[in-house]
Amino acid sequence: MAAAQGCSVIVHAVNPQGYRRWAELVLPMIDNTIAAATTQGATILLPGTVYNFGPDAFPEPHEGSPQQPLTRKGGIRVELERRLRLATASGVRTIVVRAGDFFGPKPGNSWFSQAMVKPGRAVTVINLPGRKGIGHQWSYLPDVARTMVELLARRESLEPFAAFHMAGHWDEDGMQMAEAIRRVVVRRGGRVPTLRPFPWWLLSVVSPFVTTFREMREMRYLWQKPVRMTNDKLLSVLGEEPHTPLDRAIEATLHGMGCLDPSSVVVRTASAYWPSSH
Repeated sequence: MAAAQGCSVIVHAVNPQGYRRWAELVLPMIDNTIAAATTQGATILLPGTVYNFGPDAFPEPHEGSPQQPLTRKGGIRVELERRLRLATASGVRTIVVRAGDFFGPKPGNSWFSQAMVKPGRAVTVINLPGRKGIGHQWSYLPDVARTMVELLARRESLEPFAAFHMAGHWDEDGMQMAEAIRRVVVRRGGRVPTLRPFPWWLLSVVSPFVTTFREMREMRYLWQKPVRMTNDKLLSVLGEEPHTPLDRAIEATLHGMGCLDPSSVVVRTASAYWPSSH
């Protein structure tokens, strides 16, 4: 309540650390935010996920698709959004932005930094959580942030509970993200990284003892079939979705994670490839 004094927007970008105590903490967290927003008349901005949806909504869930998840985390996210919808009766407005797996310049709780590459080390190996031929959706965090800011600027014209899906970067065959990492590493003077399957078997062995691994294993289904959110509704409001070219986004991500030699020379040979407008 004290932190929300005078605020017109509350960004609910919090989760229990390391996926721990989700069932115990996630819903009280959103209740606190709703209470603060009600008092201040503030809009709530929620970074959403695809967890809300189950197989009946695949392969292309849209904003109005049924929310019948098969996982515990998915069920909690559905209840979280239900409470936000109910809060509209008290005058609370909410914007939900759902996006694919995040990646960006700071290591954090993401598949990119926890599974594919290791922060603080040169990239010599890239782990592949999915199988070749299975598409996967990614979102570059600065693009997500820009999208949120642009939606907030239009919040008075949106419905009281407004949900939007981002297209982000679609890895059509499950290999394009890894190949982009390879290109960037080589361009920055590194050796070609080896590609290898992610050790799901290891998660199975240690998940009874490590909460984070257990929760990661629960989301494996999102790597076993293509799930792609489309951004038609977002485009109808913004006209275009903020979108950084993949190689540039990967380079900024790896640099921020300490995975690239800072003394290496970046070769940029085509202005069209690195557009100044981005």
